[in-house]
Amino acid sequence: MMKDREFNELFGKKLRLLRMSKGLSQEELGFLSGMHRTYIGQIERAEKNITIANAYRLSKTLEVDIRELFDFSDVYKENSDKNDKNHK
Repeated sequence: MMKDREFNELFGKKLRLLRMSKGLSQEELGFLSGMHRTYIGQIERAEKNITIANAYRLSKTLEVDIRELFDFSDVYKENSDKNDKNHK
């Protein structure tokens, strides 16, 4: 079973990937979603737990299905690629 910290880290990385793919800064995403920019940063750094309601707001702001925020397959791939480079 996934630990809370691990889940928060994966969620934060996924949020950062989606935000950056839309060309948004943390400040812009915060403004558009009605959240403070520091809260967005704290989520991305896994310093804060996010509620389902706020995850939904972010998904609507990012124009993705909420399930996309919880699909960590690309985040796992990114971590795997980094680990492979570090072991060479």
